[in-house]
Amino acid sequence: MQKAVGRFSPYLYAALRIIAGLAFAQHGAQKLFGLLGGKAVPLASQFGLAGIIEFVGGIMIALGLFTSPVAFIASGEMAWAYFQSHAPRGFWPIQNGGELAVLYCFIFLYLAAVGSGRLSIDSIRK
Repeated sequence: MQKAVGRFSPYLYAALRIIAGLAFAQHGAQKLFGLLGGKAVPLASQFGLAGIIEFVGGIMIALGLFTSPVAFIASGEMAWAYFQSHAPRGFWPIQNGGELAVLYCFIFLYLAAVGSGRLSIDSIRK
Protein backbone atom coordinates (compact mmCIF):
# COMPACT_ATOMS: atom_id res chain seq x y z
CA MET A 1 0.00 0.00 0.00
CA GLN A 2 2.83 2.40 0.80
CA LYS A 3 4.23 2.03 -2.71
CA ALA A 4 0.85 2.80 -4.26
CA VAL A 5 -0.09 5.73 -2.04
CA GLY A 6 3.34 6.80 -0.78
CA ARG A 7 4.24 8.72 -3.92
CA PHE A 8 1.29 11.00 -3.21
CA SER A 9 2.34 11.70 0.39
CA PRO A 10 3.37 15.34 -0.19
CA TYR A 11 -0.06 16.06 -1.68
CA LEU A 12 -1.90 14.09 0.99
CA TYR A 13 0.02 16.02 3.63
CA ALA A 14 -1.03 19.27 1.93
CA ALA A 15 -4.64 18.05 1.93
CA LEU A 16 -4.39 17.27 5.67
CA ARG A 17 -2.96 20.74 6.35
CA ILE A 18 -5.60 22.51 4.24
CA ILE A 19 -8.61 20.57 5.53
CA ALA A 20 -7.49 20.75 9.18
CA GLY A 21 -6.84 24.48 8.85
CA LEU A 22 -10.20 25.22 7.25
CA ALA A 23 -12.08 23.08 9.77
CA PHE A 24 -10.26 24.86 12.60
CA ALA A 25 -11.11 28.25 11.11
CA GLN A 26 -14.80 27.34 11.22
CA HIS A 27 -14.60 27.06 15.02
CA GLY A 28 -13.13 30.56 15.10
CA ALA A 29 -15.88 31.85 12.79
CA GLN A 30 -18.45 30.53 15.25
CA LYS A 31 -16.84 32.39 18.15
CA LEU A 32 -15.96 35.62 16.38
CA PHE A 33 -18.89 36.12 14.02
CA GLY A 34 -21.64 33.86 15.35
CA LEU A 35 -21.64 31.94 12.06
CA LEU A 36 -22.29 28.24 11.43
CA GLY A 37 -24.58 27.81 14.41
CA GLY A 38 -22.27 29.57 16.84
CA LYS A 39 -22.72 32.54 19.10
CA ALA A 40 -20.37 35.53 18.93
CA VAL A 41 -18.33 36.00 22.10
CA PRO A 42 -16.67 39.14 23.45
CA LEU A 43 -13.36 39.69 21.68
CA ALA A 44 -11.62 40.63 24.93
CA SER A 45 -12.26 37.27 26.58
CA GLN A 46 -10.63 33.86 26.70
CA PHE A 47 -13.11 32.58 24.10
CA GLY A 48 -12.44 35.68 22.00
CA LEU A 49 -8.71 34.96 22.01
CA ALA A 50 -9.46 31.34 21.14
CA GLY A 51 -11.63 32.52 18.26
CA ILE A 52 -8.82 34.70 16.91
CA ILE A 53 -6.31 31.85 17.14
CA GLU A 54 -8.75 29.45 15.50
CA PHE A 55 -9.96 31.72 12.69
CA VAL A 56 -6.76 33.52 11.75
CA GLY A 57 -4.54 30.55 12.59
CA GLY A 58 -6.76 28.12 10.70
CA ILE A 59 -6.67 30.29 7.58
CA MET A 60 -2.89 30.68 7.85
CA ILE A 61 -2.42 26.92 8.30
CA ALA A 62 -4.67 26.19 5.32
CA LEU A 63 -2.70 28.63 3.17
CA GLY A 64 0.60 27.30 4.46
CA LEU A 65 1.72 30.69 5.76
CA PHE A 66 4.08 30.56 8.77
CA THR A 67 2.71 27.07 9.34
CA SER A 68 5.17 25.86 11.98
CA PRO A 69 4.81 28.67 14.53
CA VAL A 70 1.07 29.10 13.92
CA ALA A 71 0.41 25.36 14.22
CA PHE A 72 2.46 25.26 17.43
CA ILE A 73 0.31 28.02 18.94
CA ALA A 74 -2.88 26.26 17.76
CA SER A 75 -1.65 22.98 19.27
CA GLY A 76 -1.05 24.72 22.59
CA GLU A 77 -4.50 26.29 22.48
CA MET A 78 -6.07 22.87 21.95
CA ALA A 79 -4.04 21.35 24.80
CA TRP A 80 -5.17 24.21 27.05
CA ALA A 81 -8.80 23.75 25.94
CA TYR A 82 -8.63 20.03 26.63
CA PHE A 83 -7.20 20.31 30.12
CA GLN A 84 -9.35 23.28 31.10
CA SER A 85 -12.71 22.19 29.68
CA HIS A 86 -12.67 18.46 29.01
CA ALA A 87 -10.30 16.69 31.40
CA PRO A 88 -12.22 17.77 34.54
CA ARG A 89 -15.24 15.84 33.18
CA GLY A 90 -13.40 12.51 33.05
CA PHE A 91 -10.13 10.83 32.09
CA TRP A 92 -10.91 9.48 28.61
CA PRO A 93 -11.52 11.89 25.73
CA ILE A 94 -14.40 9.73 24.47
CA GLN A 95 -16.14 10.22 27.81
CA ASN A 96 -15.39 13.90 28.35
CA GLY A 97 -16.10 15.12 24.80
CA GLY A 98 -12.49 16.08 24.15
CA GLU A 99 -11.69 13.91 21.12
CA LEU A 100 -11.65 16.83 18.70
CA ALA A 101 -9.39 18.92 20.94
CA VAL A 102 -6.95 15.99 21.26
CA LEU A 103 -6.93 15.36 17.51
CA TYR A 104 -6.41 19.03 16.66
CA CYS A 105 -3.66 19.26 19.29
CA PHE A 106 -1.65 16.40 17.81
CA ILE A 107 -2.35 17.21 14.15
CA PHE A 108 -1.14 20.75 14.72
CA LEU A 109 1.86 19.56 16.71
CA TYR A 110 2.77 17.35 13.74
CA LEU A 111 2.29 20.25 11.32
CA ALA A 112 4.51 22.41 13.54
CA ALA A 113 7.25 19.79 13.39
CA VAL A 114 7.05 19.06 9.64
CA GLY A 115 6.27 22.55 8.34
CA SER A 116 4.02 23.65 5.52
CA GLY A 117 5.14 21.26 2.78
CA ARG A 118 4.03 21.59 -0.82
CA LEU A 119 1.15 23.66 -2.09
CA SER A 120 1.82 26.39 0.46
CA ILE A 121 2.73 30.04 0.52
CA ASP A 122 5.79 29.14 2.61
CA SER A 123 7.09 26.89 -0.19
CA ILE A 124 6.60 29.68 -2.74
CA ARG A 125 8.41 32.19 -0.50
CA LYS A 126 11.48 29.94 -0.28
